[in-house]
Amino acid sequence: MNQTIDSADAFTSGTIPIPGHQGDEIEAYLARPLAAAPRGGVIVLHHMPGYDEGSKEIVRRFAARGYNAIMPNLHYRDAPGADPDDAAAASRANGGVPDERLVGDAAGAAARLRGLPNANGRVGVIGYCSGGRQAFLAACSLDLDAAVDCYGAFVTAHSPDGYPVVVPPVVGLAKDLACPLLGLFGADDKFPAPSETAELSAVLTELGKEFEFHTYEGAGHAFFSVNRPAYRPEAAVSGWARVFDFYGRHLHTR
Repeated sequence: MNQTIDSADAFTSGTIPIPGHQGDEIEAYLARPLAAAPRGGVIVLHHMPGYDEGSKEIVRRFAARGYNAIMPNLHYRDAPGADPDDAAAASRANGGVPDERLVGDAAGAAARLRGLPNANGRVGVIGYCSGGRQAFLAACSLDLDAAVDCYGAFVTAHSPDGYPVVVPPVVGLAKDLACPLLGLFGADDKFPAPSETAELSAVLTELGKEFEFHTYEGAGHAFFSVNRPAYRPEAAVSGWARVFDFYGRHLHTR
């Protein structure tokens, strides 16, 4: 019996070089649908543990849902070709990812997405853990269409003494936020604590910015991470639904 296979969700993925901050060539993981219809793009900013398989799976998840998606390896310069754990350790030893470099690498990723033949010109950003703070930073520094902060610490507060890297707050850039922001947080998280989320909400409200924050009871840091004890299925399922609804409103062709 002949069967027709629906390839609407078919995509291709793999590692590619892209120009990052100051023209440096870095590696990135790109996944994009095979269908030619115009579509939005998503920059995925990995968590502090690095450019790992779990983060690549997130990129593929966006592609399966019809988005072009790319994840720059933010630790690439610190240890080219190293395993994610080793590259993350090297990055921490070097003081972490400088904010200026992050913005440059995110700009390179956005340019790559907008240059794809099936791009509609709209680009969003999403980040987890340290990537959540970096997603906020990118959204305040670049011309983007939507941003998602998944439990990004040190947006309003400085990293505490003894923390692996020194991370300054970036809330002072909130006035430059030029796209809608979705924030997903855990009520049991310490970095960021609910009080920090409330502080950021107050700042954005005073500035008249478009945003929506959701805090999940019973969830702490990294509740999206399926391979970690912190994983909370109910919060993660709800969070993913909100991400796709948010991007569906802001990244589709109008």
